[in-house]
Amino acid sequence: MNISTGDKFYKEGEALLLKDQVDSYKMFQEAITYYKKSQDSSNISKSLIYQSIAQKYSGDINGAEITLVEALKMMKENDENLYSVYGTLGDLKYDQKEYSEATIWYDKALKSVQDEGGYRYNILNNMAAAAFRQKKYHVALQILENLDKQEIEDIILKYRIKENIEYVRWLSDNDYPAEDQILKLLQLKIESDDSWGMNASYAHLAEINQVKNPEQSLYYARQMLETAQKNKSPDDRLEAMSKIMLVGNSSQFKDLFKEYAKLSDSIQNSRNNYKTKFAYIKYNTKKKEFENQELQAENKIERLKTVIGVGVLSGMLIAGVFWYKRRKRRLEQEKKLEVKNTELKYSKNVHDVVANGLYHLMVDIENNSDLSRGKILNDLEKMYEESRDISHENLSESDFYERFGRMINSYSSAEQKVIPIKYSEEVWEDIPQSLKSELFYVIREILINMKKHSGAQLVILKFERDNHSLQITYTDNGKGIENLDTQKGSGIRNTENRIGALNGEIIFEQNPNGGLIIKITVPTDTYYV
Repeated sequence: MNISTGDKFYKEGEALLLKDQVDSYKMFQEAITYYKKSQDSSNISKSLIYQSIAQKYSGDINGAEITLVEALKMMKENDENLYSVYGTLGDLKYDQKEYSEATIWYDKALKSVQDEGGYRYNILNNMAAAAFRQKKYHVALQILENLDKQEIEDIILKYRIKENIEYVRWLSDNDYPAEDQILKLLQLKIESDDSWGMNASYAHLAEINQVKNPEQSLYYARQMLETAQKNKSPDDRLEAMSKIMLVGNSSQFKDLFKEYAKLSDSIQNSRNNYKTKFAYIKYNTKKKEFENQELQAENKIERLKTVIGVGVLSGMLIAGVFWYKRRKRRLEQEKKLEVKNTELKYSKNVHDVVANGLYHLMVDIENNSDLSRGKILNDLEKMYEESRDISHENLSESDFYERFGRMINSYSSAEQKVIPIKYSEEVWEDIPQSLKSELFYVIREILINMKKHSGAQLVILKFERDNHSLQITYTDNGKGIENLDTQKGSGIRNTENRIGALNGEIIFEQNPNGGLIIKITVPTDTYYV
């Protein structure tokens, strides 16, 4: 009875998967409830896999990963559905741009899949994509060219593989004439009504023409935007807009940036909304299970409380024995650290106030030909005042919001556009002055490094604030850093240390469209001076 009822909900969930992910997720949760009563682990794991796919379609990537891990725990070693879990985990890691991790999961999926055709070819194609995203072009081509020799019945997959071969050849050698073959494949996709494949072709053609033929690149980027709108794909719309901004007329940037920012916020709000709905469905089920078991478990809970109480008291007695010795040792270490930290503080402040301050002023003069003599003298006087008593240096002006904004805008020129998004006075509300000063110097150092090394044409600084943290995301389309693990200079390490000292987090990533992404997150409610 329980299994048949579970099967009913399972089938309803399958039917809703592409229409309404929330209702589909709910149906699979109902199915799991009945399968649990019969301890049917196989059907539980299959329901969890479908739930993860619903979450992935809705942009809840982290939630989908958690659900798949839950499915793995339910599955036996040789479960026939292991390949589906591994393949989906690979796709999730790919979506998060963790390409080496994605490759590991794709390899596990290949070892588990029994199908010698369709699904296996899809996994290999995805593995090749993960390889060329890591600039392993030879590895990607080897996989794709072997696939191209197979008898592939899925014509859409076949065109995708052929185009990926041309694209990877161009990536490895920008003089390779890939455009003609991709245009032929685009025409075949149009004839096959493969709108998602058309979107990929327009993206590749826009990228190939970006440097040598900007007008043609702009045409393909606009075609991509139109196709993405028909496909109702907000992520592809964002990508198309970014390609248009790289080659389009600067007079159109303002309106396009507004649309870009609005769409980006809308996508994030939608994903957060889905996360909340999925979490509530799961919570509501757990709550019902708990209420049903509460009366039976009451005596066990009381006994557990007693055991925990005795354990806590014992732990407190044992901890008391070590507390005094550890406290004495800690005080001695703190005295040594205090001297070292003072030295580091002076060194860091000299770098911030004098070295970076002078370079910033040079950039401001270079980018603003109408900068007045009085403004230059005023900035020099501020640097003098800050450096005169460097041990107490801070940015305590009441106009911090304007000064921070002016600092960002001073790095923008005709050749290098630096554009802040969602920057407002509310960003700095109730944030300690010392934290604001640190962020001022961190962002300025990032922009200095951009000016010196990146060769970027476009830089975006996006500010996001919630009740607990401030997030600043830096994106450019410059040269990037080829190997972040081995090529971190002292500037990057210094920035990482500074953000770490704020109890925050800084992440450096390769921009998949070329360039660098830096994500900075600092807590605004637990920061102490």
